[in-house]
Amino acid sequence: MKAIEISEPGGPDVLTWSEVPDPQVRDGEVLIEVAAAAVNRADLMQRQGFYAPPAGASEIPGLECSGRIAALGAGVSGWAVGDEVCALLTGGGYAQKVAAPAGQLLPVPKGVDLVEAAGLPETVCTVWSNVFLTANLQPGETLLVHGGASGIGTTAIQLAKSVGAKVLVTVGSKKKAERCVELGADAAIDYKDEDFVERVRELTDGRGADVILDNIGAKYLARNVDALADSGRLVIIGLQGGARAELDLAQLMYKRGAVIGTALRSRPLAQKAAIVASVREHVWPLVASGAFRVVVDRRVPMPQAADAHRAVEASEHVGKVILVAQ
Repeated sequence: MKAIEISEPGGPDVLTWSEVPDPQVRDGEVLIEVAAAAVNRADLMQRQGFYAPPAGASEIPGLECSGRIAALGAGVSGWAVGDEVCALLTGGGYAQKVAAPAGQLLPVPKGVDLVEAAGLPETVCTVWSNVFLTANLQPGETLLVHGGASGIGTTAIQLAKSVGAKVLVTVGSKKKAERCVELGADAAIDYKDEDFVERVRELTDGRGADVILDNIGAKYLARNVDALADSGRLVIIGLQGGARAELDLAQLMYKRGAVIGTALRSRPLAQKAAIVASVREHVWPLVASGAFRVVVDRRVPMPQAADAHRAVEASEHVGKVILVAQ
């Protein structure tokens, strides 16, 4: 089969479309003939040499895909060869075939194109596990999402609105602000022109955000704590702005706030399977009904993954960039 390999740490040009061995299907896994995979920021970090796959995982990038089941490993039940699925992966999605644990499979929702379904598993599982299962966002609370026009952001907007929360997002352009509001955001804050802490206070009558979903990390840590409401929960899922920062613990204690750092990729199989099961129960009906939709910015042929990485790196996109298998 062919897959995208990382020849060495570096820029997008280190991604090569190469002949590689077929994946080995272990007990409890299925083999998927890949229709498409989606690009995530974690893939860019892996390409740059900053995010190594967990031990035993594929070195091929790609944390989510869609396709058809080609073979079942021993002990797999509830799935059949030919089923159309999308999958949460630990790696290996940028390929013509990938092996995935059966517990990390989801059926392609009714009304969703097989290729577009590749943009669902990673973002939906990330948002659901962090905003709802971990931070316990409630109806009437305010969620602040950094990077509102990203795949994570467009997902968080829709899911938070579905439970009756108020949603504020930060964006980097007027066009992205408009798209976020179209998806249901109550307000979009242009971080280039506005202080998001002050705007959050204005938009919440001084209260602050109950939950903040942050992919920036160190650069925003102090300001995020400033923007938290009493008993607020800051969930950090990315380190685009660095990994080390000082934190005013007195302020955090005064607010009775929580700072939570999480990663989905490195979780044990059982935890990921539980998240996927919860997504299937609570989110898939929203997708099937049309209340939630995957936002796809563009489709790129998989051999041209370097172009897709350049687009994501430049933040040109709104929603997901999809790699279509060849």
